[in-house]
Amino acid sequence: MTEPVLYSFRRCPYAMRARLAVMVSGSRCYLREIKLSAKPAAMLEASPKGTVPVLVLPSGAVIEQSIDIMRWALARRDPEGWLARDDEALIAANDGPFKHDLDRYKYPERHEGDPAVHRESGAAFLRELDTRLAASPQLCGDARGITDAAIMPFVRQFAAVDRDWFDAQPLTHLQAWLAGHLASDLFAAIMVRPAPWSPGDAPLVFAG
Repeated sequence: MTEPVLYSFRRCPYAMRARLAVMVSGSRCYLREIKLSAKPAAMLEASPKGTVPVLVLPSGAVIEQSIDIMRWALARRDPEGWLARDDEALIAANDGPFKHDLDRYKYPERHEGDPAVHRESGAAFLRELDTRLAASPQLCGDARGITDAAIMPFVRQFAAVDRDWFDAQPLTHLQAWLAGHLASDLFAAIMVRPAPWSPGDAPLVFAG
């Protein structure tokens, strides 16, 4: 292996944020798109947890958590200074309580509880983000950073559950922030549609 291998799933918000950091850093890797219903043995051997993203380095070392993949890529090269805008507490709130509510709002058939209750609980976090964005264009100042990239894919997923409801909320700063990220060249670049990887396929280079 001459390049790191990134196992990914296009629509997974964790995989999205890893790809955002890899792309903006200008790093190169071999992208392996997976099917959730047929996870490749090579990925499971590298990371038995069986979830994406997974980054396998040429040394054989494995990075299994999306936020760690982001920080690995940005530690190598950070042309936009994303690491200077790293609000670990806000990212933890996104990954913990907000993701808990998102799952139960989006997939009520998989979880007990009332999805409307979890929508309202998640909306409290959205209001917190909107308040921050009223003071600056991005979550940690004037320019986008790791905090924005780490959180945006989850806000995108929450908004998509019921887009009419989301658009009707008094969250004008958050709505504009989300729209800006979704319309960016960076987001378009990481949302390519690769075919699912199979052993023996030619390497698919993913690079900034």
